[in-house]
Amino acid sequence: MIIEILKTILFGIVEGITEWLPISSTGHLILVEQFVKFKTVSPEFWSMFQVVIQLGAILAVVILYWDKIWPITKNKKKAIKKTGILSYFDSEIMNLWGKIIVGCIPAAIIGLLFDDVFEALFYNPFCIAIALIVFGIAFIIIENYKKQRKNAKEKNSQITYKDAFIIGIFQLLAAIFPGTSRSGATIIGGLLIGLSRPNAAEFTFYLAIPTMLGASLLKLVKFGFVFTASELIILLLGMIVSFAVSIAIIKFLMNYIKKHDFKIFGYYRIILGIIILLIMM
Repeated sequence: MIIEILKTILFGIVEGITEWLPISSTGHLILVEQFVKFKTVSPEFWSMFQVVIQLGAILAVVILYWDKIWPITKNKKKAIKKTGILSYFDSEIMNLWGKIIVGCIPAAIIGLLFDDVFEALFYNPFCIAIALIVFGIAFIIIENYKKQRKNAKEKNSQITYKDAFIIGIFQLLAAIFPGTSRSGATIIGGLLIGLSRPNAAEFTFYLAIPTMLGASLLKLVKFGFVFTASELIILLLGMIVSFAVSIAIIKFLMNYIKKHDFKIFGYYRIILGIIILLIMM
């Protein structure tokens, strides 16, 4: 069991790092699992684990951005209305949540309908490698294009509902193709429609909350909420480790992109994708 715990810690670290950096957490978990496999769990548990472990990463976002996403307020000046039930809700934050929900609609609908199909078709090293390379190239091209643009949208309040839906379409790509990176796809979408790097990254974090909660609940329902003692320990430990690592990685990423672009992640994705293809050959 000690060996399985060490493997769980490794998976938690990988999830915490790769969930927020635009390099694909699911893709990395699948790749690591090719070399480090659990011996005491079923394939069904692994399929559920690589999604539900993300709950730890979500909690990191909730804690770090609590003041920006919690809609209840005592400040009547910020409330939707001065009296009644709506006087307890911050108008700006509720507007943000409206955009978050709009951004989650494409992936939610398609994911519910075709989740098993996508997993059967695309959850393999070859597809992961291709997605890593394609979106790595996209990051480099878009960053070069972005240098020619000015007046980027710096605040969440500048994001329109149309912007949110477009970013949601990009998030859908990650739901279909592992290796795309949910954060990577949504950041690319945000950059293309004129968001600044910090704004695109922050909105990506917010989109993750309902998206990952929904995906995790779907996987848990399919799994059946029935765990052995060792499976429960593995799942909880994985979430705890991913939470702790995510706190550090989110802070690092937000500080990094204030002074640097995303090209380094594009180059990393291309190199990793090529290495995977070479290994397969």
